[in-house]
Amino acid sequence: MWFQQDGSTAYTARSTVQLLNDVFPRRLISRSGDLAWPARSPDLTAPDFFLCGFLKSKVYVNKPQTIQHLKYNIRHEIEEIQHQMLQDVMKNALERAESCIANRGDHLADIIFRS
Repeated sequence: MWFQQDGSTAYTARSTVQLLNDVFPRRLISRSGDLAWPARSPDLTAPDFFLCGFLKSKVYVNKPQTIQHLKYNIRHEIEEIQHQMLQDVMKNALERAESCIANRGDHLADIIFRS
């Protein structure tokens, strides 16, 4: 099994990378891992780009004023995501990965975000 993360500095602290290297030796895809991950790659991070934006639009619709309210909204909206939507997002991510392999890692200019 491989572990993949984006290049966010919150994920690439020395202690975090060391832990991940211990658990996933020679199988860490990260800015600080064995295989570099392209920063902010919209071609390969469809779940992140789509789901984060989708959830954010739902979570903040009623403008939560407290941390408790925000946490409630997050939990509630995650529970409300339809199984089919998650399947579609993951199918799309797999298609993007396959296209990236076919393009030998080049940018996928013809890919349109969809879920």
